[in-house]
Amino acid sequence: MKRHAPATSRNAGPIAEVLARELPAEGLVLEVASGTGEHAVFMARRFPQLSWQPSDLDPEALASIDAYAAEAGLTNLLPALVFDAATGNPPVAHADALLCINMVHISPWEATVGVFRAAAALLEEGAPLLLYGPYREDDVETAVSNVEFDKSLRERNGEWGLRDVADMDRLAADHGLARSSRIAMPANNLLLVYRKAGAALQR
Repeated sequence: MKRHAPATSRNAGPIAEVLARELPAEGLVLEVASGTGEHAVFMARRFPQLSWQPSDLDPEALASIDAYAAEAGLTNLLPALVFDAATGNPPVAHADALLCINMVHISPWEATVGVFRAAAALLEEGAPLLLYGPYREDDVETAVSNVEFDKSLRERNGEWGLRDVADMDRLAADHGLARSSRIAMPANNLLLVYRKAGAALQR
């Protein structure tokens, strides 16, 4: 029932280091597209003062998340909820942060739009939406490995592929958010942080 994503063991630590600077001191974090659930367990253990709400669309992923959660026995890790970012409403009424790891490039663009729509609806001014994964940038040469990865994704599904940071920024602006941070991560990934209007702008 439990699934395993090898990348989790490599990227969970570096992601958590950034989250320690960007997440609020307390409150509810809605994790979108939690996948196997390994990140949810890692982060809930790393940030015990936060309530961690995993979510996913895939029933097998939801089962894996809850299996890991049951094994971990963390009181701040909540039962997984169904959330189809592309078409559905957020599964919670309020969140103090949204986190989405490795979804944007392996889902239709409508799913990314839905994540920003959820952020606009759920977050208060200054609260963060954090997006981790590979992206393209106009002023930065794309790593060869990411070019090849993008090609393989588009061959698998024409609606998938690496997104341009400029397009993400425009989408954010359409939903009342602005990018506050761009953090280079291992393996040619980025962690983009967007906040509700009124927070510090891009740095």
